[in-house]
Amino acid sequence: MRRRRGRVLDGWLIVDKPSGMTSTDVVTRTRRRLEAQKAGHGGTLDPLATGLLPVAFGAATKTVPYIMDGTKLYHFTLRFGDARDTDDADGEIVSQSEARPDDDRIRSELARFRGEIMQVPPAYSAIKVAGERAYDMARDGRPPDLPPRPARVDRFELIGRPDADQAVFAVESGKGVYMRSLARDLARACGSVGHVAALRRLRVGPFRIEDAIPLDKILAAADNAPAPPELLRPVATALADIPALALTGSEAESLSHGQAISLVTLMGRIPDAADPAGGVVRAMDGGRVIGLCRLEDGWLRPERLL
Repeated sequence: MRRRRGRVLDGWLIVDKPSGMTSTDVVTRTRRRLEAQKAGHGGTLDPLATGLLPVAFGAATKTVPYIMDGTKLYHFTLRFGDARDTDDADGEIVSQSEARPDDDRIRSELARFRGEIMQVPPAYSAIKVAGERAYDMARDGRPPDLPPRPARVDRFELIGRPDADQAVFAVESGKGVYMRSLARDLARACGSVGHVAALRRLRVGPFRIEDAIPLDKILAAADNAPAPPELLRPVATALADIPALALTGSEAESLSHGQAISLVTLMGRIPDAADPAGGVVRAMDGGRVIGLCRLEDGWLRPERLL
């Protein structure tokens, strides 16, 4: 069996991604810089976008799904007047409008895009259609007719108006919400057309932009030595938003061997924030995270052991 090249590193690198590169590019460059065996990211950012991109190394890759399920905070600039085939500034103009809504019109339309909504993804997205990526079909001149998908938008507010052509918004949302679709659909609702001119992500789950390191600083080399592993945050950092459940040593041992534990024995210790019907908890042995477990059918069942 072929062994992977590189160092065994476990943890999260919190990157401030620059514009003009893909999330995969960031993962590739940081993995090489740290000379790490295994890496992945916690939620794609478009090439045009900047901001928070958590990169998982080693065991942290097991926690990526929980990061992607976390709440995200974005700021984006909507430019009115031009609709683009990509729904952002990197695309080609497909239609234009002279209409420029005022602030009152914009605010009056925002309510329809809050809460549980249905959203049509951009044609240039990674969604698969009959085994093909939507963006590959769009580039080939076969843009797919994508059906609406459920999306959760907790906050959508107008926070700035540099000029009549532009409006700046703050959005807090759940998994799989496209800012490009919000911009496109809001512009239409306001009687115009538009696209995302700038996009910055400020939060992903427990990670904040204040904790992020600019990519150029990470890549800066001293005598080509690998970046120090001290740049990484602990694997458990990604799980800070998940309710913690304290276990005894023997219970932790049982879980580590894949055994379920009766919730009867855990009465009084189950955190109030945990949903007893299918909720996820962070199983703790003292200060050590054993893994993620699910409460269901009267049992605590191991789901992802760390």
